[in-house]
Amino acid sequence: MRRVVVTGIGMINAVGNDKESSFKAICNGECGIDTITLFDPSNYSVTIAGEVKNFDPESVMDAKEVKKADRFIHLGLKAAQEAMQDAAIPEGTDMERFGISAGSGIGGLPAIERNSIIIETKGPRRISPFFIPSALVNMLGGFVSIEHGTKGPNLSSVTACAAGTHAINEAVKTIMCGGADKMLVVTAESAVTGAGVGGFASMKALSTRNDDPKKASRPFDAERDGFVMGEGAAALVLETYEDAVARGAHIYAEIAGFGESGDANHITTPSLDGPARAMKAAYAMAGKPKLDYVNAHGTSTPINDKNETAALKDLLGGKENCPPMSSIKGQIGHCLGAAGGIEAVVCLMAMRDSIIPPTINYENPDENCDLDYVPNVARKAELSVVMSNSFGFGGTNGVVIFKKV
Repeated sequence: MRRVVVTGIGMINAVGNDKESSFKAICNGECGIDTITLFDPSNYSVTIAGEVKNFDPESVMDAKEVKKADRFIHLGLKAAQEAMQDAAIPEGTDMERFGISAGSGIGGLPAIERNSIIIETKGPRRISPFFIPSALVNMLGGFVSIEHGTKGPNLSSVTACAAGTHAINEAVKTIMCGGADKMLVVTAESAVTGAGVGGFASMKALSTRNDDPKKASRPFDAERDGFVMGEGAAALVLETYEDAVARGAHIYAEIAGFGESGDANHITTPSLDGPARAMKAAYAMAGKPKLDYVNAHGTSTPINDKNETAALKDLLGGKENCPPMSSIKGQIGHCLGAAGGIEAVVCLMAMRDSIIPPTINYENPDENCDLDYVPNVARKAELSVVMSNSFGFGGTNGVVIFKKV
């Protein structure tokens, strides 16, 4: 199997519109969660989210083209542009051997909501001709591939909150098996709409700390009461180790292992067994290395945080063997299908800068969450091997492990 490395990264989220500003804010413990502005939430039980701020879609698309793509695609284009610029792909690259692996949990929910209202109020003849192409998840990869001229495999993962990590894993498999030499992974989500917030709120999945949004998402804290929705995007350029070395590319890390599993348990409640098996598969593939850091799925929900803690202890044979583990969802919210991509980029930048981002709002220890969560303040540390976890509704799990080359 061919070795696969990361040579370019980009991201946008609630605390920054590029990778450097957002990573700095995440490490500083800044929080981008606030009262929703993308729609009027006044009649909703939940009125807070982690929105991307001061983003103009015309910065990534021609003004005439903006209406052809929904917001998640706009955000994905931004992250992809940054990652491709970072990777400095040379002219003359064989674009038929350069593919796309996209990921989103829901896709164009704003477009679906908007056009559903039009059907009811104005009739079906008033539906936008751009409705379907703007809402389909695979159009994220479609728009990105058109912009960058990639003609290799164009794949999409639609696996709820594991979609971002699954998109990375699918890209790695494609390169390992010879289906492409390079892959651009792009993960994006923008589901902060009435239907999105209302739907998750009706499941009692969201925090209701509307009066204190900066403290609402509190992974692993005893007083956590649900996740906070976020939006954003991330992108990673992956290529063979041989190609990266031959062209003198900067290598962030190698993908040492990945794992996937299904819970076969419940449509929304995560199990302990499923995440544990995904971790074990990734850990075994990586050669069971010493883990220096784990970027947790860490949603701030009662069951996920407890089960993820137990799964890591099961993987490594007890609390005493577990490395520091933190969640960045207190800073940016839960970006659903984009989360795995964003968190992978954060892992790579943490390795680059020798720093572990903190779990903010960790104030009240929980006896079921008894690991080192790097509470509230970032920590300097040499990171050679890091693991990133993503778990989604339907019992779908994805894990990826990066190591320094």
